[in-house]
Amino acid sequence: MRTVELVCSAGLDGAVRSAWDRLAAAGLPSLARNTHPTNRPHLTLAVVDEFPPGAQHRLIELFDAALPAPVTLDRIVVLDGSAPLVWLVRPAPALTALHAAVWGVLADADGHRPWHAPGAWVPHLSLALRFRDADLRLARAVAGGQRPTGEFVQARSYDGTDRTVTPLTAGSGSPRRA
Repeated sequence: MRTVELVCSAGLDGAVRSAWDRLAAAGLPSLARNTHPTNRPHLTLAVVDEFPPGAQHRLIELFDAALPAPVTLDRIVVLDGSAPLVWLVRPAPALTALHAAVWGVLADADGHRPWHAPGAWVPHLSLALRFRDADLRLARAVAGGQRPTGEFVQARSYDGTDRTVTPLTAGSGSPRRA
């Protein structure tokens, strides 16, 4: 499995991590408890089984032209009532166009995850996994009512098979083992 993700600017990353910490301190599920080195706030644009030939190079070109991209977070919701607690991302036209372009690059890939497809995709930054809708009111109070802004400044891919993160922006180096 290979992901295509956008990484937050330092200020936005800090705001999300602060919400993670507040949720954990309140005894609620939180990604603050995930200490894996690859765990960081990110926006997933696509997930496929493997990149088709040449796709990684085309993605790097795409992201180098499109980033940084401004972002504003919206409200906190539970997806599907018993799934991730997320901070919705306002889908600005530039972000929606970037998402569609990524899917264009990956058109020939196998194993597309349909919930990331254009038209079905709900852009968000995850705060907790397996969250109960019944705890949403408390989670919103604990995480805060602010609507942080920032930028997506880099792109990366996580390889679920060998647990490496590969930068998808030029000059970012080679894959890092996680």
